[in-house]
Amino acid sequence: MAQILVRDLDDKVVRRLKERARKDGRSLQAEVKRILEKEANLMQLDIESARKHISDIRRRFEGRDFPDSVELIREGRDR
Repeated sequence: MAQILVRDLDDKVVRRLKERARKDGRSLQAEVKRILEKEANLMQLDIESARKHISDIRRRFEGRDFPDSVELIREGRDR
């Protein structure tokens, strides 16, 4: 199995990863491995899976009315 060495990580990032690992009951290495595997698998989304995912999202919002975003931006600027 391959190994990766990541240099010059910000101390804050390492602290957050350690905290996340602790909360999930994993070692830092196991937590980082899980994050990398999850992200790498997301990148492998083929076009058909992407279309299905988009259709599922559209179905969830079907029939809902949403405000015009241009109007919301104008209201925000007018404040």
